[in-house]
Parts: sequence; C-alpha cells; structure tokens
Amino acid sequence: MTHAIPVVLTIAGSDCSAGAGIQADLKTFQHFRVHGLTAVTCVVSETANIVRAVHPVPVAVVCDQISLLLESFPVAAVKTGMLVSAAHVRAVAEILRNYPQIPLVVDPVMIASAGTPLLSTDALAAYREYLLPLARVITPNLPEAGALLGEPEPNEDSQESAGRRLAEAFGTAVLLKGGHLSGDECVDVLVDGGRVHRFTAARIVTAGSHGTGCTLSAAIAAALACGETLPRAVKIAKDYLGETLRRAYDFRGLGAGRVHVLNQSTTFP
Repeated sequence: MTHAIPVVLTIAGSDCSAGAGIQADLKTFQHFRVHGLTAVTCVVSETANIVRAVHPVPVAVVCDQISLLLESFPVAAVKTGMLVSAAHVRAVAEILRNYPQIPLVVDPVMIASAGTPLLSTDALAAYREYLLPLARVITPNLPEAGALLGEPEPNEDSQESAGRRLAEAFGTAVLLKGGHLSGDECVDVLVDGGRVHRFTAARIVTAGSHGTGCTLSAAIAAALACGETLPRAVKIAKDYLGETLRRAYDFRGLGAGRVHVLNQSTTFP
C-alpha cells in the first residue's frame, strides 16, 4: 500500500549523546509524522558540555548518500546542519543546486552548545558563496549572524536590521533567532520577501537545551514538507520547541538531553 507521507532529508552530523544533529532531527521528524532521511557529514563525540572529537565523513561518501536519497525518494524538504568543511559545503551545494523545487532550510552550525567552534573561515566563505543563496530560509543565531555579516553580533536594537541585510545579501528568507539576548522573552525575527514577522515567547530556563537549533530547523523543514507557508512553519516549529523545552530533562546535571514529545498531536490546517 502506498502512503502519501512527506519525506524530509537532513544533511548533518551525528551526535552520540542524541541531543543534537541527525538524532534530534529524526526525533523531530517522527513527531511531525514525516519520513526522515539522513546523510551523515561527520561523527561527533560530544555531550551538551563538551565536544571531544569530530570525525568527518569523506566528501564522496556524503555526496553518495545525498544523491542516492534524492534519486530514490520524493523528498519534499531538505535541511542542513553541521557541514564540517568548505569542501563539504561546496559539494552539498553542487548537488542541491539541481533541485531548486525542494525547499532548503540551512541551519549554519558554527559553534557547539559547549562553545567549541565547529566551522573554519574558509567553510564560512563557502556557505556565503555556494549554499546560502540556495536556501528557502536560513536560521542563524546572533553570533552566527555576526559571523555571516563580518561584524559584531547584533543586539536587540539591530536584530531586525541584521535580518534584513542577511536576506538581501543572500537572496533568501532569514529567521534570526534571539535566544542569546537577555530578558524574560525571546524574540525571533523572520524576514521573508521584504516582510518582517516577529515571534515572541517567554524565556524557558532549563539545563536541557542542547540541540535547540537543530530541533527548530528540523521542525521548520517538516512543516514546509507538509505544505505550510514559511511564517506558519516557523510558528509551528517555535511552538514545538517551546514544548520540548518545557518538558526538558538532564542527567546528573549534565544538561545532556531534552524530551521530544513524540506522541503530541500536531494538526496542520
């Protein structure tokens, strides 16, 4: 029997603690009842508190995974996470350029939750030149936005302006996340087609916040695959992320995980 189940591909690293990367993406896809595919770019030995080792998967193997999956499945959305190197970024972009009809969500993973840099200068340049212009939306946090713009990270007053400049520079929608700002509320700004949408939520203080960026971008990709508009997809993803944070947990104070509410009902209009 054939089922019309949306298919989403994540191109990202493997997190052995299962809080971020492809493990977080698959948990999110399961929640939204889409079929998740994975192309693994690297194997990371990490927890929420430390990145001990990053082992890149050879570029040719990454490309073979992506090509095989795109040839074999009716992929309705793609998201990228940790892409390791400039060579990986260029190779991924070269393949995805042939699929402009598939919405691409780019989470420009540059710094781990533990503070470890995950992207070299030449890889950042490759993002700018090859991958970001292909995206339907990019989801940087404030430090990542500063790096992409080549300037200090935006603050509360410059967040919208930074989002607009990123959108103009790369010809894509931008969801500039405000979680690094202080205050009782977190404000994310979506710039899409010249329009600005603001998403405000109460700040949820929890030790189990590892992988929030991965989870949010995966949820956006899942909602786009289900036919939602981008603003609606962001709203759905934000609501889901808030629920996972409200039900967060950690192990012996390690902050190593978060509850993904896989049996929670998700309804699309």
